[in-house]
This record gives sequence, C-alpha cells and structure tokens, in this order.
Amino acid sequence: MSGRDGRRHAEIAGAGMVGLTAAASLARRGWSVRVHEKDDQLRELGAGMSVWSNGVRALKEAGAYDEAVELSDDLDSWQLRDHRNRVLQDEWMSRGVGESHGILRPRVHSALANAAVRYGAEILTGSRVTGASPEGELILSTGERLGADLVIGADGIHSPVREALGLTKKKRQLPDGGGRHLIPRLPSDPQNIMIERWVGGRRVGILPCTPDQVYIYLCCPSNDTKGKDQTSSLDTWIEMFPELRHFIERIPLGGEWRPFTDVVSTSWYNGNAVIVGDAASAMSPNLGQAACVGMSNATALAQALDAFPTVTEALAAWESSERPVTDATQKYSRFYGWIGTNWPRPLLDVRSALIWSLARSTRMQSRINVASRHVPTLGTPLSPSSR
Repeated sequence: MSGRDGRRHAEIAGAGMVGLTAAASLARRGWSVRVHEKDDQLRELGAGMSVWSNGVRALKEAGAYDEAVELSDDLDSWQLRDHRNRVLQDEWMSRGVGESHGILRPRVHSALANAAVRYGAEILTGSRVTGASPEGELILSTGERLGADLVIGADGIHSPVREALGLTKKKRQLPDGGGRHLIPRLPSDPQNIMIERWVGGRRVGILPCTPDQVYIYLCCPSNDTKGKDQTSSLDTWIEMFPELRHFIERIPLGGEWRPFTDVVSTSWYNGNAVIVGDAASAMSPNLGQAACVGMSNATALAQALDAFPTVTEALAAWESSERPVTDATQKYSRFYGWIGTNWPRPLLDVRSALIWSLARSTRMQSRINVASRHVPTLGTPLSPSSR
C-alpha cells in the first residue's frame, strides 16, 4: 500500500500530542500522513506540563521544539517537601536528566499541529474512528475503510483502535487523581523550579509555565470527598497547606478532579496497525512522564520505520526497544502515587525518611529517571534543519 504519489502512507487516529508527534515525525521522513480527530476542532485539554529531556528530544525530532518552548520556564530543579515542609529531595533534575521545561499543554499541542501541517500531514477534524484491522485499514464511523502501509492508534485511554485489534490486557482506574489549574503568576513566585508538597494523602504541585502563568495541581485519593471537590471550595486545601495559601487562593473555582488510569496492552501492534501513547500505555502523571513517553515512543516509531526494510521488522524492533522503558516508568509512577496517597498517617515521618533515602540512591534515581535518560537508538534522529 502506498499513497497516491507513491510514498508510504499512514492513517492516524487521534490528533492529541502523541498522534501529532507521530504525524510530524513521519511526514518529515517522507511519509504521506493523514490524521483523524473526532472533535470538530483541534484542542488540548489540560493546563501545564513538565517536558523532561525525552520530551524535549521528541519535540526536536518532530520539528516543533522552537515554537513549543518559547516563553516556557527552564526547569533546573524538582523539589519535594513533606508534611513538615522539609525538603526531601531537590537533586533529581541535576543527575544527568538534561534540558527540561515547564510549558502550557495547549502550546505544545499547537506547536506539534503546526509542525505536522508544515511537513505535509493532513489533519481532518470531525472524523471519528471506530476501529482498525491488522491488514492496515482504519475504520471510520461512516463505515469507510482507509487502507495504509501503517495505521496508528493514538486515540487515548478508551482507544477504539486498541479494542478492535484485541490488544487490551488491562485498563483500570487508579485510587488517586487530581485537578489541574492555571493561576496568574506573581513576581514573587518561584522561577525555574518545580515544587511538590505532600501532606497525608494529598499533594500540591507548583510549576511555572510562562511569564504570566503558573500550573498548579491538587492530587488526592479517590475516597477524599472534600479534596476531590475543586469546583465549589478549596478551603480544606488551604487548611492543610497554609504556607501555599497565596497560590491556592488564586485558583479559579470550577475546576474538575479526574481519576488517573493505567492501560496495559498485550502488544503494541497487530499486523500493520500499532497503538501509541495513552492507547498503549496510559499512566498516572506522578512522574510527569505520560505525554513525554508517548511522544518519545512516537518518534522512535518513525526512526524504526526508516531503519528497517519492512514494517513488520520495524514494529518488532520498536516495541522490543521502547516498551521496557515505558513499562518501568508506568510502574514507578504507580509506586510514587501509592506512597504519596495511601501511606498511613501515623507513619508519615517514616515515609519522609524513605523518600529522603531514595533521593540519595544513584541506582534508584537511575530507575525512576529511566525515561528521561533514554535515547532511542533504532535509527538516525533528524537534525532541526532536516525537512
């Protein structure tokens, strides 16, 4: 199967950050690409995000880096504080992790969409995908079946592509979640540092994203009824985090708490159809890696397809190379959430001692930061000046 002009052709379900990363990366490498977005317009839900070094590499590979990081905050440190406001760690970002940024999610999404179109990808809105076949067909809600050399399901946690291909092993809602908010930035707010504070089963994170905005997230267990209500009142958050009052009071009411979800797949591909991002490996955002891992996997896929003579060989090599990193990151993100959410209150000082010791373990930090440190080696990365 080839595009009308003889190039290899890809049909992609989902125009989120991962789908657009795949689109831009393949289009830069000469593929004919068409992306299907079910909504009537492109949009990215969410507020801010931390883009660690693997995400930075993916943005460069997709040709979206310059636009995405403009006006962002460079991150030099990720500081974790406990219930006594003691600093448990502030070295994770300085141990070989590399360039990182605090960025608005819509800005990253827009930069990737612009890059995909610039390199020749076609993006169709209001185009709902209902499934795919191993033979390389994307199936639309209209019943139309679109043939391609490769079908990519980047269609999220509830992926119709994954379900149609029979690749779902486990999809489960985790016992914690969070609300994500943007607040006005003041001159006195921290710069170039991400701060997370833990008290009991609640966590507050503060991440500067632009000269005018700060991203703040409020995470808690799913059984914390008052903590989950971020629509009508944030009084219990102010009571529990009085030293962060000046941040929490800036949060506009009306925010929504959402549960975190894990997705585990039997495989990342079936025939000439693959899944990537949340469709393949949704994870809690506790390490800030869900989007970064998905974007990195999308660029690694493009590299593999360039480096191997057949799609079958490329997909096998791609999953073998990238899945162990993704699985490990998902596991540690889940572990991080369990410690932060379910630890017994009488033993919070023990938790602090554990986190303090883990932060000073080079071996453990290498494991936790495996995704940030990982550089795909399946093919030659494109330079920023490449088409």
